[in-house]
Amino acid sequence: MSLPAAPASLLGPDGQPLFGRYAGQVGHIDWSRLAAPFARNRLWRRFHHKRWHYVALCTEQLFCAVAIVDLGWTSTAFAYAFDRNDGDMLANFGQNGLPGLSARLADHAGASSRFKTRKSSIAIDSRGDGSFGLTLRCDYLEVDAEFGPGASPLLLATGPVAQGSVHATQKSSGMPLSGEVRTFREDYDLAGGVASFDYSNGLLARNTAWRWASAHDLEMGFNLQSGYFGGNENALWLDGQVHALAPAHFIYDSSDPLSQWHIFTEDDLLELYFTPEGARRDDQNLVVASSRYLQPVGTFTGWVRSAPDQPKRVVTQMMGVTEDHASRW
Repeated sequence: MSLPAAPASLLGPDGQPLFGRYAGQVGHIDWSRLAAPFARNRLWRRFHHKRWHYVALCTEQLFCAVAIVDLGWTSTAFAYAFDRNDGDMLANFGQNGLPGLSARLADHAGASSRFKTRKSSIAIDSRGDGSFGLTLRCDYLEVDAEFGPGASPLLLATGPVAQGSVHATQKSSGMPLSGEVRTFREDYDLAGGVASFDYSNGLLARNTAWRWASAHDLEMGFNLQSGYFGGNENALWLDGQVHALAPAHFIYDSSDPLSQWHIFTEDDLLELYFTPEGARRDDQNLVVASSRYLQPVGTFTGWVRSAPDQPKRVVTQMMGVTEDHASRW
């Protein structure tokens, strides 16, 4: 069955979170109104409140990803551009920001996010009608993109996480894309491509880890996660609707992450094989925080279906990403 409509707020009148999976966009997210047993003081929320806004841009030749991350006590951003024809990572930008100054994250998925330092800037701009603009300026990489709206509703997932706290995320379906990505080597036309985004907002444990997979075209897409959020955000977009999926399993050789991945869900609604073409890696140890990040770029092949009694729909070399991420933040 397709998902129920998203509520106007994640919190009920009594301050209790409305856990579940929904279709559509929620309004302003304000965790300060949480009631017991989820309520936390302001200082705890300051250090545990994590938000990120991630956008993927995909054409037959190029995969480009851009993210802004607010960790509560500091911020960071990254972007990369991967040429699929020759397997070259043409740009790999990463920048830590000044606490409270460099990043301004949206308070819900329909708002705008910003990141700015002396030499770089990123803007994810909501147009208010389900469409967005993305502008990036940094060394060796520039992006001017327009995308959306999608033909399918957003996924809204909210649920409990470690330390008795809460998390919410909004994922988009595939959206029509236009614009341009410019690198030191050449310029790439985005017309006819597909964009998607991940907006996440929660109160997370100091040690948080996950595996993730995401891919979309304009008719089909999926989002899968295993780790800190369990199966809460697992979903399939098909025929203009978003469907809940069961917990997912990720099988791959962590010593050789560019080998094939096998991913399936426990409800027998999805089985995929992912073949990496390249990857972005970023391992950091900042004494007070650390991160081990791997995001392979590649293609998914296999099948999906919206219910056990429905025919399997073939997935053939759908472009997307997987991810293996562990943070102490």
